[in-house]
Amino acid sequence: MLCLLAMTLQATPIDDLLERIDRGASRKFKIEMKKADRDFFELDQAGRRVVVRGNSWVNIAVGVNWYLKYHAGIHLCWNQMQAKLPDVLPPVKLRERHETGLTLRYDFNYCTFSYSMAFWDWERWERELDWMALHGVNLPLAIVGEECVWRNMLLRLGYSEEEIGKFIAGPAFLAWWEMNNLEGWGGPLPLTWYARQEQLQKQILKRMKELDMHPVLPGYCGMVPHDARQQLGLNVSDAGLWNGFQRPANLMPTDERFDEIAALYYEELTKLFGKSDYYSMDPFHESHDDASIDYAESGRKLMAAMKRVNPKAVWVVQGWTENPRPQMADPMKAGDLLVLDLFSECRPMFGAPSIWRRDVGYKQHDWLFCLLENFGANVGLHGRMDQLLDNFYGLQGATLNAQLSTLKGIGFTMEGSENNPVMFELMSELPWRPEKFTKEEWIRGYVRARYGVSSPVAAHPSPLEKAWLLLANSIYNCPAGNNQQGPHESIFCGRPSLNNFQASSWSKMKNYYDPASTLEAARLFLEGVEGVAVGNATHNNLEYDLVDITRQALADQARLQYQHAIADYKAFAFESFKKDSERFLHMLLLQDSLLSTRPEFRLGHWTQAALRRGTTAEEKKLYEWNARVQITTWGNRYCADTGGLRDYAHKEWQGLLRDFYYPRWKAYFDALQAQMEAQLHPQPELLGAGPNANKTASELFALALPQEVKIDWYAMEEPWTLRQNTYTAEPEGNPVAMARRVMDFLSGE
Repeated sequence: MLCLLAMTLQATPIDDLLERIDRGASRKFKIEMKKADRDFFELDQAGRRVVVRGNSWVNIAVGVNWYLKYHAGIHLCWNQMQAKLPDVLPPVKLRERHETGLTLRYDFNYCTFSYSMAFWDWERWERELDWMALHGVNLPLAIVGEECVWRNMLLRLGYSEEEIGKFIAGPAFLAWWEMNNLEGWGGPLPLTWYARQEQLQKQILKRMKELDMHPVLPGYCGMVPHDARQQLGLNVSDAGLWNGFQRPANLMPTDERFDEIAALYYEELTKLFGKSDYYSMDPFHESHDDASIDYAESGRKLMAAMKRVNPKAVWVVQGWTENPRPQMADPMKAGDLLVLDLFSECRPMFGAPSIWRRDVGYKQHDWLFCLLENFGANVGLHGRMDQLLDNFYGLQGATLNAQLSTLKGIGFTMEGSENNPVMFELMSELPWRPEKFTKEEWIRGYVRARYGVSSPVAAHPSPLEKAWLLLANSIYNCPAGNNQQGPHESIFCGRPSLNNFQASSWSKMKNYYDPASTLEAARLFLEGVEGVAVGNATHNNLEYDLVDITRQALADQARLQYQHAIADYKAFAFESFKKDSERFLHMLLLQDSLLSTRPEFRLGHWTQAALRRGTTAEEKKLYEWNARVQITTWGNRYCADTGGLRDYAHKEWQGLLRDFYYPRWKAYFDALQAQMEAQLHPQPELLGAGPNANKTASELFALALPQEVKIDWYAMEEPWTLRQNTYTAEPEGNPVAMARRVMDFLSGE
């Protein structure tokens, strides 16, 4: 009993993490903390126990993950953070050590907290924190509960609860409120929300600190409600609009109350969540230059307010479009600003050529090389493997030595989480791999780690390896010069038209791979899965990837099918159009059935999380509405039709395909067919001196061309956002059998 008590008292955060992976796992490892001048982890053997050493708990966690992947063939991921470890772990035959000078490893984009985490509870956050530790994160953005700080602050400034409710956004839109983009949309928040988020943030911060992480708390960026001039008599910049939404205003640095309000914010922040060594602030986010703003003085005032709270604190800012503005950043001292080069794998502002490249980089300021990867948490295979490796290892070039000295680490800055695990796995390993390698080399180890299987001879890859090598050289290798934002979007998710290509208006999507490649990869992967014994320890990863890869193949083939249907319409091939449009609609419903086999691809996993956050019928209704609107219209009619955000966060999810996207496409094809039928059988009143009798020659010429039908899409979409029909997260059907059905259909069998 005394020995058991002693073991409990000596348990480390890594022991606790191991126990969450598999009960009893901590007894199979020996954890050793060692001081060192450089970040490191080391794998070794002591009898039957695997030894993992490191100079921080996070670095030791990376060592645990490295061992599980490359020695035990166990891959932990977002949807599976537990595994059954063997009774005796495979021994480490030769001591293995990895070091890095990239000591800061950041995580999260503001958008992640809304697109993925809007309705997370502590159970889900605990899994995420384990994932973060295992992947080396020691500098996480921690903005849960920021709305609690603002509510307390605004109450002290004299705002009423009703006025606060009109300012702070709803759960699914808090990120854009926090980034000064909008006010109130999705709210007002119930008081119970504030209480739960405050408690949740305290749990998150406690675990982060236990694991040696340094939370990045939200600092004061000068934001005030747009009516602060009227309400408080403050000198503010004109707020303006963002995609049709009312923006908050910026408090002018010359206002005599600037320091008072900034201090009030930090007082409430510190009271709730303590102090930090890092604060995140993105003033003037996604806004045009304003001649009335003294950016240098704004930066000085914001920095001074932060330093009064903690003189050692560092300001963390996103490197995105115009930010950080040189006129704001240039006067600041080296070491006071840390810039997240948000889209380093595609549009770096530092190092590799890109449309955003700054010749002098961030000058004296420290920065992080970041992977954005995903916009809007869209579902789709996507990556820039070669570009990521080239941009990262290209920083070692002699001409960049001065800039390289300010590179302090890496960051995950995805807008949405829980997708494309291969890219996040690759990115997480870069700091620990000093020599450049090829994606083909790395994929072989990834397949063994993820599925626990591999080919004994590299020259004869298994079907699973062949599938991944094909994907790595096609859809996961978006080339330099292609600036699209995230995955190749599914044709199913876009508002129908005669020239449908992009689903969201901001995607900048451009073709870069042959759809035959994803079809062949899906065929190979299914062959590989069917050749693996049922009950394999990594069965979960196999099933998830099988569904995801097959989903991509079906979506890509549906894009071809859409082209057939539209070509039929333009050629006035009436019977062919009916056949090809019906086949497209069948493919859409087939996709819905495929995705029903995995909880991650079911709409219910999102809506049920929203409902669980509510304590009353009204709260549940509000949260579910937030969840539905974000992934469809995003905003009101103006935002959806004119502002440009509709379908920005579109999802290929079971339930959403069947009940939202299918009705749009069915209505569209029905309208085209009706138009063709009208041309085949014109009404008598349209003949002779009908409504076209007075048309000009050019107008008659235009009428002779295929005509786009006019449908009020928002009138179709909004009713779905208001419904409260139930979607479940429980999977239905067998993923392998359903993937076989899809592939048989695509092969014409």
